[in-house]
Amino acid sequence: MNQRTASGKRLHAALRVALVLAILILINFVSVRLFTRVDLTDQKVFTLSDASRRLVEQLDDRVTVTAYFTEDLPAPYNNTRRSVLDMLNEYRAYAGAGLQYTFVDPSTETAEQEAQQQGVPPVEVQVVEQDKFQVKRAYLGLVLQYEDRKEAIPVVQNLGSLEYDLSAAIKRLTTRTKKRVGYAQGHGETPVNQWQRAYQELARNYDVIPVDLAASADVPADLAALLVIAPTQKLSDSASAVIDRYIMRGGTAAFLLNRMSVDLNSQYRFAQPTDVGLDNLLESYGVRVNADLIRDQQCANITVMRQQGFFQIQSQVPFPYLPNASSFSENPVVKDLRSIIFFFASSVDTSFASSRGLTAEVLVRSSEQSGRATGMTLVDPFAQYQPTDWNERSLPLAAAVTGSFTSAFEGTPLAPSTLRSPATRMVVVGDGDFMKDELAGSRGNATFFSNIVDYLADDAGLITIRSKNLAQPPLDVVDDGTKQAMKYSNLLLPPLLVVGYGLLRWRRRTALKRALEAGGVR
Repeated sequence: MNQRTASGKRLHAALRVALVLAILILINFVSVRLFTRVDLTDQKVFTLSDASRRLVEQLDDRVTVTAYFTEDLPAPYNNTRRSVLDMLNEYRAYAGAGLQYTFVDPSTETAEQEAQQQGVPPVEVQVVEQDKFQVKRAYLGLVLQYEDRKEAIPVVQNLGSLEYDLSAAIKRLTTRTKKRVGYAQGHGETPVNQWQRAYQELARNYDVIPVDLAASADVPADLAALLVIAPTQKLSDSASAVIDRYIMRGGTAAFLLNRMSVDLNSQYRFAQPTDVGLDNLLESYGVRVNADLIRDQQCANITVMRQQGFFQIQSQVPFPYLPNASSFSENPVVKDLRSIIFFFASSVDTSFASSRGLTAEVLVRSSEQSGRATGMTLVDPFAQYQPTDWNERSLPLAAAVTGSFTSAFEGTPLAPSTLRSPATRMVVVGDGDFMKDELAGSRGNATFFSNIVDYLADDAGLITIRSKNLAQPPLDVVDDGTKQAMKYSNLLLPPLLVVGYGLLRWRRRTALKRALEAGGVR
């Protein structure tokens, strides 16, 4: 009987082990084919966007990624390698056999030469070894290959833009022809050398060409978008008609306009209204840039010289005419942006779009404490303001208008053959300088400009990728009383908990000792 019982126990134990192994095998089998990930970040920065998923799921040939990363780098560079590995795993999960990757450690002379030949240069990183700061050569780059084409990401620096960099590179590799984007010329528009960084970013994804509105009879028919950037000379009716004919064919356009001319070189810095000849054109499209200047208490700082005794020193002062906007709509052009710094911006009026059967959406607004100046305005950094100067809130700085537009030249000799456009879109911004190199260093500014072009060229999928941001969200602002309470709680609560736990243990031990002694007496 005992032998049967022991044999039965062994059989049951073996069955349990077999059942556990079968469950583990089944779980492994299912997990290989059905996977899921949980991303708890607010902007889902560790989850591939729908645009990236569609891009790699539709690959018709294999994309090979070679990651040249030096191994055993200290923090924070080791985290970069880990993040790149995680991101590539995400891509491969959706691309399947359409994307493969390998990591190469360029620790040998042959591997170093290969990395440099592929377009990944060495970079110098500071590391702490043996309690000393040292400079080491390292490789932190990627090379993507598709058929006979190659794209390199020489250095992975910003993890927040890693998905956009990878998806944009894959799209450039797999796209046979680039779309064309034009920028208007002929009326004193901002020259390219003043927005070189934004131009170079556009040129990676589009063929960017000048369009002389004064000399051209028509905008090229294959243009995906037209950019009108800060003209300083008044456009003639014939030049406006060139834009109008393009819009009537279904073209998309961005109007980035300065309605106030600011003279910063004179002793007294004044801003005054300027007419660029586009008011009638834009009003027929349901939008207008007002001849005013927005001031905002939420603004950027500028560097000024102050006299202190016998010396002049540089100091940073807030300048209300450089609004630092952080109020955005849910439109993909601005969704997930943190801030945009504008440079002497004007308000945008969309109030009459609905009467023209159009849909207008304000993309960017000023803060709750802002105001407007009209006419000739002194723009002195040291000006004193009154409470009434901040009595307006949420003034529109940029807008998108969509729908079927009516020609501005209906009933005139310049009327186009088609007086109503098919459904199309345009973006109007009351500032033509925010993309300049001196302001494009702000990530929000550069992203906003690139998003406008992607939105107009119908590449809205890339917008959601580019706007992702790995920056830590700001802490909530608390009052001084709460700060003091938290401070003293952090100082006093841990030792009080330890003392309380010790007292509790002592009382329990004392009570147990008394109980044992009382039991012994009995």
